[in-house]
Amino acid sequence: TMKLLVVLSALVAFSECLHKIPLIKGKTARENLQEKGLWEQYRKQHPYNPMAKFYQTGIESMTNDADLSYYGVISIGNPPQSFSVIFDTGSSNLWVPSVYCSSEACNNHNKFNPGQSSTFQWGDQTLSIQYGTGSMTGRLASDNVEVGGITVPNQVFGISETEAPFMAQMAADGILGLAFQSIASDNVVPVFDNMVKQGLVSQSLFSVYLSGNSEQGSEVAFGGIDSSHYTGQITWIPLTSATYWQIQMDSVTINGQAVACTGGCQAIIDTGTSQIVGPTNDINNMNSWVGATANQNGEATVNCQNIQGMPEVTFTLNGQAFTIPASAYVSQSSYGCSTGFGQGGSQQLWILGDVFIRQFYVIFDTENQTVGLAQSV
Repeated sequence: TMKLLVVLSALVAFSECLHKIPLIKGKTARENLQEKGLWEQYRKQHPYNPMAKFYQTGIESMTNDADLSYYGVISIGNPPQSFSVIFDTGSSNLWVPSVYCSSEACNNHNKFNPGQSSTFQWGDQTLSIQYGTGSMTGRLASDNVEVGGITVPNQVFGISETEAPFMAQMAADGILGLAFQSIASDNVVPVFDNMVKQGLVSQSLFSVYLSGNSEQGSEVAFGGIDSSHYTGQITWIPLTSATYWQIQMDSVTINGQAVACTGGCQAIIDTGTSQIVGPTNDINNMNSWVGATANQNGEATVNCQNIQGMPEVTFTLNGQAFTIPASAYVSQSSYGCSTGFGQGGSQQLWILGDVFIRQFYVIFDTENQTVGLAQSV
């Protein structure tokens, strides 16, 4: 019985080490704008440029993504001030709006007030992050940052002084980057790296679960794997570059035919992009294979009645097949149905965003520089 007790106590200890942050599936910028009748005009002014964030030299960048809907709550300072943030595996900095910012995007979001925190310290650097449609500028500072019950002391983060107009349409106040330090603006140590360095998590990995339809249930778990959210085996895939969470993709196939990424390509697993994005030619080919036609915004629309008969799409990653049914890659709204395959321009890089992550539970392992994927439940 002694042995049994040891095993049980080990299990109890392990379950306590999982720090879960519930993610809220909120209204997207697109939904907000559609309700106001402003969407068409807005998309013309702010074209979708999902690749902008991956092709800045030295400046980390993000994009006008009108369909992002998952965010969680963190707090900064002592006493704590709360902010909703996008947990973004495609960037590495944390920033929130501040009382020093008068942009529209700051005025309709929570603003951090340094004067109300006893643990706040100014840094001596400015911060500038390019977006697909503008930018965020501000200053670096440090303070206690609390995420899912873990408090990281002296975390360096950005407090905004200006924000691009598009940010006003976002549900979240700011962004918490979960990629590697090598791509952080000003080489700031990311939040998760500090958790690991300071021994605040039991394992150097975090896991993401995005629930399909419901507003509830999605989560990021720091320091462990939540086995209730997947079924079957975890497939471990080595990173090809520890910058973004970048891996080798072998091909994209439909009905056994290679339709994109022929001869292989690189893909980034990115919670901060809502769609699956690839080179424009490849995406157009995929969309025509599944029977979609482009509308004037370049979005691939389908007849909602046809979803049942549309083919599965298989992404082969490092020799393993990951298959997505039409019910997962087509999004339905009161405005009709469209595919979640987005055009990324001429760049040969792929982004496996939320459309992919909803199907597969993802484990991001910083120590072994691997990504684990398992069928989501």
